[in-house]
Amino acid sequence: MNNFEFKNPTKIIFGKDTIEKLESEIPSDAKVLLLYGGGSIKKNGIYEQVTKALSKVDVTEFGGIPANPEYAVLMEALQVIKDKGINYLLAVGGGSVIDGTKFLSAAAVYDGDTPWEILTKNVKTQKGMPFGTVLTLPATGSEMNSGAVITRAETKEKLAMGGPGLFPEFSILDPQVISSIPERQLVNGITDAFTHVLEQYMTYPIGASLQDRFAESILQTLIEVAPKVIKDPTDYKPAADFMWSCTMALNGLIQKGVPGDWAVHMMGHELTALFGIDHARTLAVIAPSHYKYNFEAKKEKLAQYGKRVWNITDGSIDDKAYAAIEKTEAFFKGLGIDTKLSDYTEDYEGTAEEISKRFTARGWKGLGENQDLSPDKVEKIVKMAY
Repeated sequence: MNNFEFKNPTKIIFGKDTIEKLESEIPSDAKVLLLYGGGSIKKNGIYEQVTKALSKVDVTEFGGIPANPEYAVLMEALQVIKDKGINYLLAVGGGSVIDGTKFLSAAAVYDGDTPWEILTKNVKTQKGMPFGTVLTLPATGSEMNSGAVITRAETKEKLAMGGPGLFPEFSILDPQVISSIPERQLVNGITDAFTHVLEQYMTYPIGASLQDRFAESILQTLIEVAPKVIKDPTDYKPAADFMWSCTMALNGLIQKGVPGDWAVHMMGHELTALFGIDHARTLAVIAPSHYKYNFEAKKEKLAQYGKRVWNITDGSIDDKAYAAIEKTEAFFKGLGIDTKLSDYTEDYEGTAEEISKRFTARGWKGLGENQDLSPDKVEKIVKMAY
């Protein structure tokens, strides 16, 4: 196992009817900007619970943060922060709203020329404006980490950011909220969390037995609860397992002491930026081709995953590893997720070349756990995913 340091300062408040605890988490003298998405929280009762809990503090609202948090919209919110003297942010939503809030936390204290530099110059925010979250859609794990991804429509870019100052101060996780989530979003959440684990697990053996088993247990739990959550999202037990699995998939724990990949995400982000495909679905498009292309480097972990997660016991290491890729793709398809780019757009020709060109321009010369995935290799992986 590699050396590591681990600190996660986010307070988690988990369980039934916990939204009311907001009242005791936000300072009484705070000037709060309440951020949310398309307004579904006003239909499912969450908005009412939140505003009731915030009745004793000064609150300004900003709704309309889109599914991929859009830079132009967030800049409007940043102006509200400045105009109203906001000093505390509250994200009520899924990963997009929380990611957008992290950008605002960083941008509110940024003293450079333009906040877009936070993304293009990979600025690590050491101390942002304080914020908390009320999670309404399990998927990204953004409620317990310090990373975010922001989209800019005018340039068709989707870039990541982060820093130790961008952990939520607290996150409220009430599994009951998933009862009103549409099936498409539930399926996306399962796929997103599953792929988050794979990015931190599907590399090469490093002798981190406990980390491997942490990762495998999250994958097994997601496989087990997926059909139950989709069939009946009001069933509390699988809903709770689903929500906590999504959080644990990307709160930093399982990535410590082990190599990480993340090339699937880097390629997937481009598909969202170019075509507007749901983030989780881009991961399902790229992952199988990525594992096939990098088969020799990943086959030992693929075989281990096949044996421990999918109970594949027959054949050689190569046989088990390839069967594991097939099982993964079948799992995504079983959720109703298409796994080829051509399933989402007819304009896929030239996509691989465009992504390769973008990575070259950004100086992304070597992605993946071995830092050896050059733009020309990325081009081949994306073509395999057509």
